[in-house]
Amino acid sequence: MDEIGNLSLQTQAKLLSAIQNKSIVRVGSNTSVPVDIRLVCATNCNLDQMVTDGLFREDLLYRINTIHIEVPPLRERHGDITTLAEFFLKKFAQKYDKAGLRMNSMAQEKLESYPWPGNIRELQHTMERAVILCEDNVLKPNDFLLHSKTSLTLNAGPKTLDEMEFQMITKALEDFDGNYSAAAEQLGVSRQTLYNKMKRLKADG
Repeated sequence: MDEIGNLSLQTQAKLLSAIQNKSIVRVGSNTSVPVDIRLVCATNCNLDQMVTDGLFREDLLYRINTIHIEVPPLRERHGDITTLAEFFLKKFAQKYDKAGLRMNSMAQEKLESYPWPGNIRELQHTMERAVILCEDNVLKPNDFLLHSKTSLTLNAGPKTLDEMEFQMITKALEDFDGNYSAAAEQLGVSRQTLYNKMKRLKADG
């Protein structure tokens, strides 16, 4: 169960009952159905604090906390960053038909020096954006747009690749006061490519 800390108190009670009784009752039925499961839960919430705040059942926490494994954030696992980046690079290079795409050492250093507040999901999205926009066979440092906490993030709304691309280009143009050459350099594409992309995205929008 992912994000178990987001369960309502009512659902927590039902889960606790299923764990204790090893049975469930389907919706619309009065018949008890035995279940034999191994429960693995994940959360980024502090469940102990949630118990204190009355947001999580203490008895359920005791039931699910038999073996506790804490996964440290990506910023504390520098050795994993390049390995994961290479994994996502291979995945998205295949998805977007860009076989042979690779990163240079300076790009790897940039990824390893970033704190990754969004952890692996942020790394995954960063790699996908870089693969989408890259027009070379080698990903370089300026192919990766890494934002500070005060910068505009791409999690603020885009639902499609076109929306993502439009937001990235718009942000770059805003940063450079509408200068297509400077924005194109920041995004790692040619000025003409940037102009064509923006023209197409406006037309589609």
